[in-house]
This record gives sequence, C-alpha cells and structure tokens, in this order.
Amino acid sequence: MQNGERITGMTVYIRLRDGKLWIEEDWTEDGIATDFVAAGIPKEDIVLAFHEPTMRQYIDFATV
Repeated sequence: MQNGERITGMTVYIRLRDGKLWIEEDWTEDGIATDFVAAGIPKEDIVLAFHEPTMRQYIDFATV
C-alpha cells in the first residue's frame, strides 16, 4: 500500500498462441519457464516473447 492505495503490477503474463506458451512478462525470481519445463512441457513449446525475435535464436527455447 502506498498512501492508502493498493499498488498492483503484473508479475507474469502468458498467452496461448498457436499451441505454444508465449511468456510476455516474467518477473519471477527463477523464471516461470523453468517450472513449465519441470512440469513436462517441452522447451520447443515455450516462447520467451519478452526477448526480441532476433535474439530468440540464441536461447534454448522456441523461436516462434
């Protein structure tokens, strides 16, 4: 609370798009993608959309 008003913010924003999880925002400590992988979702089905499309080729998740 700040000055008696509730402060809200988005910690995680995820969309389902074309059968993949698109993580748009992720401010969690370890990254929610690691939880999805631990739950059995293949990295090829997870897009770290908070990275620029040209940078996604360098990470170990889906590019599109």
